[in-house]
Amino acid sequence: MPPPHHMTMPMMEGSDAEFSDDENMPLNQDIYGGSRRSMQETKAWDVFRTTPPSNSSLSEDGQKFLEFTVKCLKVFTYLLTFGVVLTAGVITKALVLLMTSQLKSEKKLPICSKSDHQFSSEKDYVATIPEEENVVWAWMILLCFIVPEAGTLFRSVRMCVFKSLKRPFFGDFFWVMVFECMHTAGTALLVYLVLPDLDVIKGAMLTNCVAFIPGVFGLLSRNKKESMVAVKVLMDLLALACQLTGFVVWPIVEYGKDPNAWRVWLIPVAIFLTSFGWWENYVDRHSKFSLIKYYGGIKERLLRTRYFCYMFVSVFKMLLFFGIMILSMSTRLQKVSTLFEVGKAFGAHVINVTEIRETLPGDTIPDFSTVAPLQETFAIISSEYTPIYVFLVQVLCAWLCYIFGKFACKICIQGFSFAFPVNLTIPVSISLLITMCGLRFDTACSFQFMPSYLFWECKNGDILHDFLNNDYAWVWLLWLLSQTWITLHIWTPKCERLASTEKLFVSPMYNSLLIDQSLALNRRRDDEGEVKTEELNLNPDDHDNEQSQYYETISNHTDSSNTNVSKTKSSDHITRIYATATMWHETEEEIMEMLKSILRMDEDQSARRVAQKYLKIVDLDYYEFETHIFFDDAFEISDENEDENVVNQFVRLLVNLMDDAATHVHQTNIRIRPPKKYPAPYGGRLVWTLPGKTKIVAHLKDKSKIRHKKRWSQVMYMYYLLGFKLMDQPISVDRKEVIAERTFLLTLDGDIDFAPPAVALLVDLMKKNSNLGAACGRIHPVGSGLMMWYQMFEYAIGHWLQKATEHMIGCVLCSPGCFSLFRGKALMDDNVMAKYTTKSSQARHYVQYDQGEDRWLCTLLLQRGYRVEYSAASDAYTHVPEGFSEFYNQRRRWVPSTMANIMDLLQDSRKTIEVNDNISLPYISYQTMLMAGTILGPGTIFLMLVGAFVAAFRMSNWLSFQYNIYPIVFFMLACFLLKSNHQLIVAQILSAGYALVMMAVIVGTTLQLGEDGIGSPSAIFLIALSGSFFIAACMHPQEFKCIIPGLLYLLSIPSMYLLLIIYSLINLNNVSWGTREIATKKTKKELEAERKAAEEAKKMKKKEGFLGFLYRSDQKDEDEGSIEFSLAGLFKVMCCVHPKSNDERQQLGSIANSLEILKRRFESIESHMGITPSARRRSTIQQRVSLRSDGVTVINENLDDEESESESGDSGPKEERDDLVNPYWMEDKALKRGEVDYMPGVEVQFWKDLIEKYLYPLTKHPAEQKKVEVELGELRNKAVFSFSMMNAIFVLIVFLLQLNKDIIHIDWPLGVKTNITFNEQTSEVTITQEYLQLEPIGLVFVFFFALILIIQFVAMLFHRFGTISHILASTELTCCNKKAEDTTEDAFIERNAVDIVRQLQKLKGIDGDYENESMNDGQLGRRRTIHNLERHRQKKQAIGTLDVAFKKRFFSISAEAAENGNETETPVLGNMRRLSMRRETIKALAERRETVVQERRQSKIQTLGAKKPRTRTSIASEADHQRVFGGNVNEAYETESDHYGMGSVRSSRFRGAEENVNLQPMNSIYSS
Repeated sequence: MPPPHHMTMPMMEGSDAEFSDDENMPLNQDIYGGSRRSMQETKAWDVFRTTPPSNSSLSEDGQKFLEFTVKCLKVFTYLLTFGVVLTAGVITKALVLLMTSQLKSEKKLPICSKSDHQFSSEKDYVATIPEEENVVWAWMILLCFIVPEAGTLFRSVRMCVFKSLKRPFFGDFFWVMVFECMHTAGTALLVYLVLPDLDVIKGAMLTNCVAFIPGVFGLLSRNKKESMVAVKVLMDLLALACQLTGFVVWPIVEYGKDPNAWRVWLIPVAIFLTSFGWWENYVDRHSKFSLIKYYGGIKERLLRTRYFCYMFVSVFKMLLFFGIMILSMSTRLQKVSTLFEVGKAFGAHVINVTEIRETLPGDTIPDFSTVAPLQETFAIISSEYTPIYVFLVQVLCAWLCYIFGKFACKICIQGFSFAFPVNLTIPVSISLLITMCGLRFDTACSFQFMPSYLFWECKNGDILHDFLNNDYAWVWLLWLLSQTWITLHIWTPKCERLASTEKLFVSPMYNSLLIDQSLALNRRRDDEGEVKTEELNLNPDDHDNEQSQYYETISNHTDSSNTNVSKTKSSDHITRIYATATMWHETEEEIMEMLKSILRMDEDQSARRVAQKYLKIVDLDYYEFETHIFFDDAFEISDENEDENVVNQFVRLLVNLMDDAATHVHQTNIRIRPPKKYPAPYGGRLVWTLPGKTKIVAHLKDKSKIRHKKRWSQVMYMYYLLGFKLMDQPISVDRKEVIAERTFLLTLDGDIDFAPPAVALLVDLMKKNSNLGAACGRIHPVGSGLMMWYQMFEYAIGHWLQKATEHMIGCVLCSPGCFSLFRGKALMDDNVMAKYTTKSSQARHYVQYDQGEDRWLCTLLLQRGYRVEYSAASDAYTHVPEGFSEFYNQRRRWVPSTMANIMDLLQDSRKTIEVNDNISLPYISYQTMLMAGTILGPGTIFLMLVGAFVAAFRMSNWLSFQYNIYPIVFFMLACFLLKSNHQLIVAQILSAGYALVMMAVIVGTTLQLGEDGIGSPSAIFLIALSGSFFIAACMHPQEFKCIIPGLLYLLSIPSMYLLLIIYSLINLNNVSWGTREIATKKTKKELEAERKAAEEAKKMKKKEGFLGFLYRSDQKDEDEGSIEFSLAGLFKVMCCVHPKSNDERQQLGSIANSLEILKRRFESIESHMGITPSARRRSTIQQRVSLRSDGVTVINENLDDEESESESGDSGPKEERDDLVNPYWMEDKALKRGEVDYMPGVEVQFWKDLIEKYLYPLTKHPAEQKKVEVELGELRNKAVFSFSMMNAIFVLIVFLLQLNKDIIHIDWPLGVKTNITFNEQTSEVTITQEYLQLEPIGLVFVFFFALILIIQFVAMLFHRFGTISHILASTELTCCNKKAEDTTEDAFIERNAVDIVRQLQKLKGIDGDYENESMNDGQLGRRRTIHNLERHRQKKQAIGTLDVAFKKRFFSISAEAAENGNETETPVLGNMRRLSMRRETIKALAERRETVVQERRQSKIQTLGAKKPRTRTSIASEADHQRVFGGNVNEAYETESDHYGMGSVRSSRFRGAEENVNLQPMNSIYSS
């Protein structure tokens, strides 16, 4: 039987069957829309349309705003970093050679005759350098060596004291000490004995010969696994030979030229010992030589023990260098004691200058009797500060060279801005030194900025000619090239962006005497392998890899029958991101923004997957992505059947908005396939497959089946994704470890708006530090009104200063759940996930656990030693409360939970400091200060208002005190006595009043500051505060507008820091959520409970009322009296009252039971006779496939019978329902005509077990509920009392000190007023000074807040630098990344593969409509409205999958058409040109297309030519795969394996259709 017409799949035009791997159907078929009705042609009268709106959002607009600016900034950074590294390196090298040149004994140097007035300009003079100069420069060299070593010591002590401390093995410590001492000794011999006796050119050349030991160790560390290993070994041998020539060239050349030439024989010893300093970077544990392998083990262990070792090694190195300095200088000085005459050496001392006399030719003797002396000696005074200046410049330049070099490595501009300038340092230095020596030889008066007696040791004569001929310049070129080969790794870095210092450099600091060699040889060699394209599974729709929807690469490489294999796969390192959104009562706009963000992630992930699959590139930023939405309280009572539940309005809104969101993102009208529906033990599940083939899984929670609220939703997804989906995998524990470290949970709120680059920045932080447990982004508030403006400023200051400070000096305490990335491994640690399931049993738990769940989760991570960071460049936008009441209720929840969690952390600080390397005692002190400021904040604001009233309204202190205390007491009473909504009304009125008062206070305070002057404490603090805010805003130019509502923030200070704190504490016993609470339908159980409670309350009211003692507590409505009489129904009198007889009720109950028995018997008879009772519900077209745990496949197909309604109405028996088989909610029309599927039995059991153990609904008994309320009330009373007493004591002390300021005060030294009084009677002038008086407590508080402000401001500056570095590291510049081998178009494609795929996979314009869309039309008169409408009517359903859109364009590319520019041969070529494709790029793509076609054609021919033996997969493996990955078949995407019938779980009707469909490609292959 042939397949139905809609199942036939004609071939694509311009494509072959050989390469159509996924979808072999025309692009205008309904492969995505779901219903056949959607494919009907649009009616002519209904062609009018609404075009998709522009795909704009706050997150994307922010990205576009920064893109051009950041690229310009990166170009500038390239040039600046290159210039700084090169310039600083050259200056450092030149100054080191200058200092060593001054160590030569009795050095003579021509000086300028104009340098001193006692010299004659016609004569020449020579200065002889005294020993004092030798001594001072020897000490300067020592200090230059000590400075970076002192930095190493400080860093090591800081790491060991404030972070981890791990002791090394004695053997490791011994060898590190030996190698470092050899390096130190070699460096000291080089600078004190070797370089002073060489001219400066030879000295500079010699520094290229210190890479011998690294070359040897690098050669011995090579293994056969490397590519072209023979060529590399040969080059290593040549490089070592070149380095060896440096041992002997200068000793041979210089021998015999100088009596002190014996020192040149120290050259081999000095450079050989110096080269030991970088041994660690060139050893490898995988070497075949045992010694190198042993050293490689030391290298790996040093990753954990380095700082402990270097605490002692750095001190010993400084002492050793000092000792060798003494020994070396003893050979140059007449007395060693001269070396210690530091005062004389560093002071001004005499330098002798001798006049040079010309010698007369021959033996001519003057004919006069008195002959002038042959030499005349003068004395000049040295410049005592010159050595200090040179030392400071050398230290600064060495540090700048190191810092900017490290910065270049961090932001991935290492090739141009690090490797290039480091290798250029010696050539540039030699060029400049040759020039300077030549100029100095020509005239001694050159370089007047230097003291005339100070210059490098230069040769005389033609220096350039001598360098090229006599100094063996060609030998130096060999040394330079050999060093370049040994340090070749610095040109091709592979480390991640923003790598830590430990990942970039072996030793923590540098050697400032050999700065360029130190940077090049100390830069770590990146030996980590990459993830290859062939190791990735890039076919998420293949049925054989159906598990790929969760972990695309696990089961591909795993034999479930053997779980003991410990070897990990390279593909296990792939980043896996689960977006986990918690939703409740979000609005349409909020849900739309969240869905658009998810669809953008889907588009980005598809582009990266397709780029690797078809363009064969390796994308280091590739990730797997899946979205899980957890809907709280997702069900409500059905309007049609009160006994059944249906999804609520918010779930329907989510379903309806899916197509609109996709239309917004892809800019074309598309329909996403209706969601697949799953019954679940917790309620239900909806699954969408997006255009990029990632999935959205909506978990619908029924609060009668599972615990509701956000924390329990988080427990759900943690245990599901990390427990069931990962730990239950049939793979080795080693692989689970690696996968867990690269699995991240992206926590989202239902209203969040973000872009893929924001997630990428968070992932970068995770890759940078494996100890990072969580990372959060910059949250921007969205909304309108005054409250949103206030929160705009508050959020900005909180992120700019507070979060940045926490990030820099410790850890961020709260990573908000609206947009944060959590590491799976961190959440799975002890005392994190398991402790997070703790049920609240104490009053404190309700505040700390349930009210501040995000902060508590971060507290658990911190207490386990993980770090939490903040990325200011990762922007996200969330809706904030726009009303005063909603805002106060939100903060009522936040304030107590924040204080409770911080107090928990402070109380456990000792243990946390021991466990967490990032939390130190100073950080705890900082948080303690903040907590003290928070607790005393209301008192501080009260005192501020009192003082402001005095200054603004010129009243007394006591009167001001009274005026300010009355509203506070009134508000506290209102909070205790009134309901919450009435409290908020009072708070709103008081806030408005305080705002008016604050405006007057601002004016009065300004006038007072004018009187006190700018030097007053208030003025200084106010200027510092506002200045820090303004500078912070300038440091965040994109967010500068956030500072505009600063005045509103200032007016709201009393409301937010006084009234809000009081409201939050007094309502501490209110643990409701407070926001997004709306009225919902109540269940029958809830209504019945309310009715009973109302009746009980009515009875209690009667009993407690007047004459209540006459009321009988056991009285029933069914009472009757033996004697009764009444008067017209106005009253009724019963005498001898007794209960009614229950016979009537018993009889009615018996009748009902009999009817129920008869009903059941009739149903049994009808079922035996084959009569189907009519149902109340309408049937829908659906295919139910139930994969039960016993492996039996149940298929239930219902026919379309929409108009058949039961004539008997509700008279028939009700259909029996099972919530795990046929729940009523799945028949809701609002959920569209999606398929129905069932969870595997093991997953169902998992959910049942999880609910039973952790998530069963909490139903408190009235007594238990009453107990909790009492405990919360007691906690509230304690908190309010403690809080009030501390503030009252603080206010009382400060206020009394203020009243007695004349007696107890401190005179403020600034802002002194000078009064001049003239007495006319006595003609006396009296001058008095009036100081501002500051009470001690006020002074302490001013400095307290000033200290916090300074800490936050400095930390903000450092964090901004880190943020800019992060942005620059994530920005690609093709013009700057272009290398010699990257000039081909293939290289261009590899660098821009993801962007190219993004263009080729766009759904918009897939049918060629790039220019004719009405939204792109220009002027009104040029629009072809009627033509556009007619064309739209005839157009079929738009394609809905991104990879098919890509393949239509990709496989339609023709190399000949690209070469000839003929667009007719390749229909989409013109469209691609409109997508900014270059002709050469299209040609390169065509070549890759041909390669893919040939590979796939060859693969299919092999498959068809040799029938593969039918293998039977182990039952255990199949069951495990079905259990873990759900066993779901994505019927929207037919795969090749499905076409050939490989393991598809489908009905025979569809399988037969598929086999017929694939006859065409088979025949075409055979016919060819």
